Amino acid sequence: MRLLAIETSCDETAAAVVEGGRTILSSVVSSQIAIHAAYGGVVPEIASRAHLESIAPVITQALDTAGVTMESLQGVVATRGPGLSGALLVGFSVAKAIAVARKIPFVGVHHIEGHLCAAFLEQPVQFPFLALVVSGGHTHLYHVEGIGRYTTLGRTIDDAAGEAYDKCAKILGMPYPGGALIDHMAAEGNPAAVKFPRPLLRDGTLNFSFSGLKTAVLQHVAKHPVAIPGQEANDLCASFQEAVCHVLAAKTETAIRQTGAVRLVVAGGVACNSGLRKRMAALCAELGVELHIPPPSLCGDNAAMLAVPGNYYLTHDLASPLSLDVTASWDMDRIKEQLP
Repeated sequence: MRLLAIETSCDETAAAVVEGGRTILSSVVSSQIAIHAAYGGVVPEIASRAHLESIAPVITQALDTAGVTMESLQGVVATRGPGLSGALLVGFSVAKAIAVARKIPFVGVHHIEGHLCAAFLEQPVQFPFLALVVSGGHTHLYHVEGIGRYTTLGRTIDDAAGEAYDKCAKILGMPYPGGALIDHMAAEGNPAAVKFPRPLLRDGTLNFSFSGLKTAVLQHVAKHPVAIPGQEANDLCASFQEAVCHVLAAKTETAIRQTGAVRLVVAGGVACNSGLRKRMAALCAELGVELHIPPPSLCGDNAAMLAVPGNYYLTHDLASPLSLDVTASWDMDRIKEQLP
């Protein structure tokens, strides 16, 4: 199917045209980073208004870039949740309107489901596999048996890894969002310079916690102020990143051994992080596990990733009713309940 996919769960307005759930004809992302930077984080109401302003131009650009018309579309996909309710409503409502106007099917997709399916846009991934989804709002381990069939093995109990990166950057006085800058500075630092804690490393579960690590950075900076740029700041960033990647890799290794998984997908915005990509590559090489990480352009929020599960649902006659509403929170485990 030739699908138009729309993503507006947070602070990116995105649209893409994808064929067969695999071939990207276009992928357009309009970022709101410059708008929210002054506030040090995403302001929900401002995000919603920005989506309203950007959604039509972004969709038009996606269609023009793909060289297709609205009349040639065979279905529409949009993020249903989780995310900011006001932001979700913009993309979801527009997707429904297009479906009604063109008399084509519509389906609402889980945002994280899109992330863990993004790897399929590069190459097929055989089921089952283990998935680590790491972003600003999520740090989850899933056992994936097929599209729509997910079992949560572990999740963050407080701050997600990406959130911890942004909070650490704020503590250091870096501009928002600071995750990429921390990664850049970490490359020039000593990862053993500061001994930061590894939360929940040996708690016997596959859950994550990064709030304590963020607090440890705050306390360290209070006692040992650092100047940016500078080697001490590089060392602190490298040590922080080492702690995060150590925990993510250790929990993932435990999950691999417990499930016997032979394939691992790492996805989400933090999957762009060079330290995490290197750590996961080394782990999978050591364990003989097949590793799939989408290219950076497909790790962050985008609409193309939604077309992978969207294509599956629509080709299996699992379109969403137009009465369906967005949801700010949505458990991935419950998706399988609506499948045949």
